[in-house]
Amino acid sequence: MNSRIFLLIMAGSMFLTACQNSSKKTEKKEPVSTRWNDEQAQQWAAETGWLRGSNFNPSTAINQLETWQAESFDTATIDRELGWAEGIGMNVMRVYLHHLAWEVDPEGFKNRMNTYLTIADKHGIRTVFCIFDDCWNPTYHAGKQPNPKPGVHNSGWVRDPGDLLFINTTLIKTLEAYVKDVLTTFKDDKRISIWDLYNEPGNSKYGNRSMPLLKKVFEWGWEVRPTQPLTSGVWNKSLTDLNQFQLENSDIITYHNYQGPEKHQEAIDTLKLYGRPLVCTEYMARRNNSLFTNIMPMLKDHHIGAINWGLVAGKSNTKYAWDEPIADGSEPKLWFHEIFRPDGKPYIQEEMDLIKSLTEKTK
Repeated sequence: MNSRIFLLIMAGSMFLTACQNSSKKTEKKEPVSTRWNDEQAQQWAAETGWLRGSNFNPSTAINQLETWQAESFDTATIDRELGWAEGIGMNVMRVYLHHLAWEVDPEGFKNRMNTYLTIADKHGIRTVFCIFDDCWNPTYHAGKQPNPKPGVHNSGWVRDPGDLLFINTTLIKTLEAYVKDVLTTFKDDKRISIWDLYNEPGNSKYGNRSMPLLKKVFEWGWEVRPTQPLTSGVWNKSLTDLNQFQLENSDIITYHNYQGPEKHQEAIDTLKLYGRPLVCTEYMARRNNSLFTNIMPMLKDHHIGAINWGLVAGKSNTKYAWDEPIADGSEPKLWFHEIFRPDGKPYIQEEMDLIKSLTEKTK
């Protein structure tokens, strides 16, 4: 070969290699996996079947911290009350976490999560864990939690991370470590049905101030990419930017609706357009005509997961309506939420009979 031609070939080869290496250096790194495709979502729905259950915190806990802190983690009550849920054919509970309980004691917190999952699994109940929350009290502290305010709905419930996110610029690093640690630890746990990454973002007049954390928690979730679906439920149609992000990035579509059957059906018709499995993660407010009798059969007919608010009346005080406190703490004329009284007796026997008929629980 002519030496000049050989040198030209070598130079061209070196130039091509340099260009390829340069391209690799500037190539943007993408997550290994992000949102599920439609096939993955539908496969999950087929394998999972019809989910039906409640939002659950033990009746002895006023909030998420009292549920999960070591000194108040109440396995006896959890076991007893999940037994009542099993007895009426429920197969899922939606349970809120809180980063502060993890921050104080990461390994103990995860051990308690595992203990909870073991108890729930014994009763044939899978879990939806909810990570962040924009509802109710803006501040919180570790240790002993406040006593309930008589007659006040969720008087001790706390946001996570709440106002602290806008005050403490380093908190986001703690939140990232928390989310990734919890998701990584339980990413393949079949006892977990869904990860609900953020409850009602934009509530408490936060609006779009919640968008950065909403985006971050999905990014963290995609980095771990659990085998369970990631979601955040839409709840207020006026929050258009948040709604769009939630609907376009959730593996499955989750939502809240406390309205009567006509308005609830309108929501279903709209959300079905996204072509994803649907789970209603909050419904049933008796005063608002959102009832077991008129909503749960509709959800079953549409094969939509049905998770009502409240299992057992207790320290959360959610038998009282959001905006109708009863100062002396006396019994409301009509319970807003909850199915069972603290002794395990049904609030309304006819409701319990209906639930058992829909879940086909005959014993």
